[in-house]
Amino acid sequence: MDDLYRQLIVERHKNPLHRGELEVVDFEFADENPFCGDHLHVMVHVDENDIITDAKFDGTGCAISTASADILMEHIIGKHVDEVKAIEKEELLDLMGIEFGPVRLKCALLSLKVLKGAVYGLEETES
Repeated sequence: MDDLYRQLIVERHKNPLHRGELEVVDFEFADENPFCGDHLHVMVHVDENDIITDAKFDGTGCAISTASADILMEHIIGKHVDEVKAIEKEELLDLMGIEFGPVRLKCALLSLKVLKGAVYGLEETES
């Protein structure tokens, strides 16, 4: 089963479905993993009811951070902002489908950290 999820990670890294820029951005945030140099920028668009109608990411990083961001962006479309604020790391890791060691765990969770920064309205970090 791990091989299936590893293939998913490679595929999402090579051909992410949610990489790019949004024309209309309601929430955004960028940050990086200083241990490996992954850098991620998340953009979110919501409707008048605070339902996420689109989400994109951009940046540079390893296969795990890119795949994680792509999977997370897909997961949040259609959810209320409050639901997104309640996402815990275990939920994202379940979506990823494999266990990570401590170093790779930071790569896998960078997208959630950046997404939370966006929906909580934190200031973008200096790069």
